[in-house]
Amino acid sequence: MSASQTSDVPTLLVKIFGKDRPGITAGLFDTLAAYSVDVVDIEQVVTRGRIVLCVLVTKPAGGSEGELRATVHSWAESLKLQAEILSGTGDNRPRGSGRSHVTVLGHPLTAESTAIIASRITATGGNIDRIFRLAKYPVTAVEFAVSGAETEPLRTALATTAAQIGVDVAVVSAGLHRRAQRLVVMDVDSTLIQDEVIELFAAHAGCEAEVAEVTERAMRGELDFEQSLHARVGLLAGLDASVVDKVRSEVRLTPGARTLIRTLKMLGYQVGVVSGGFTQVTDDLRERLGLDFASANTLEIVDGKLTGKVTGEIVDRAGKARLLRRFAAEAGVPLAQTVAIGDGANDLDMLNAAGLGVAFNAKPVVREAAHTAVNVPFLDAVLYLLGITREEVEAADLA
Repeated sequence: MSASQTSDVPTLLVKIFGKDRPGITAGLFDTLAAYSVDVVDIEQVVTRGRIVLCVLVTKPAGGSEGELRATVHSWAESLKLQAEILSGTGDNRPRGSGRSHVTVLGHPLTAESTAIIASRITATGGNIDRIFRLAKYPVTAVEFAVSGAETEPLRTALATTAAQIGVDVAVVSAGLHRRAQRLVVMDVDSTLIQDEVIELFAAHAGCEAEVAEVTERAMRGELDFEQSLHARVGLLAGLDASVVDKVRSEVRLTPGARTLIRTLKMLGYQVGVVSGGFTQVTDDLRERLGLDFASANTLEIVDGKLTGKVTGEIVDRAGKARLLRRFAAEAGVPLAQTVAIGDGANDLDMLNAAGLGVAFNAKPVVREAAHTAVNVPFLDAVLYLLGITREEVEAADLA
């Protein structure tokens, strides 16, 4: 029976509460089956061993509603459950246009912050249709299914609220594309890894202070990325190429990086990295982590020594966005189904070009410009923004 066919049909909402145990759902439907009712809707939630089971059915024919009520109550009492049966007409009212998934991450997630987010959704004209938990560790992640508000205004409103109360909120439009095969592309330094690769090389060359000074000049806007790249790499001139292996061994993955990539790969995603760093490191990461794509700048090595120059196409802010588009084309994935993750201003073009741009422990200017921000120190928390539950993560680990 379609929704339009049930709009004016008398219905009964059967609600069951109590301690969960195997067989409750089957037992209720066995009881209802004797009255030849049609099932219109079902919702079941189990929280800390307590079940709430709601079943919306058409009223039984032949005036047997009273008997159905008595039988359901008797069955519930035999299992030490509570039952409530409400008469009404039709199904739920139609949901408003504009549907979104709102994912909230907290470490911890407090009642106060949840109340503020819920109130803000309401203030934008949205209705919360459903809430469920995606994960309880390493962060608490819950998802709100919201209707009645357009995604972009809702995202803007909640981003401001999230920054004020110290939680992470992602808003994506509902639809099949959310769980379609995607491409995830991330920055490397301070995103996939905890380090800045140029600083690791500088430590071996004994020029850490000089590299840091050039970095500060770039951050002040005195140098653009390409100028700062050439200036910093120039300080490495004469360094023995054997240092590459040492730097590779010193690179520290961000907590959750392996879990993020392994889970995405198990679920059919393609994963790549783009970096303003160096292929001498990203190629190693690609092999170690099973990445599908990797692109970065290349340190020139001649006669076993670093020359202080880079070769090939420069991967800068615009280059990262260009590479995202290239990877998407090669992967056969629409740009709208791509995810980009980064932390710096150098990542902004890429974050804005992607279907979902995630600022990971980023600088304020990046957090404000990206679609959403994650400020917990676990890279695999990004999975929850894609609607992937902790249970799915653990299942991928066992596969």
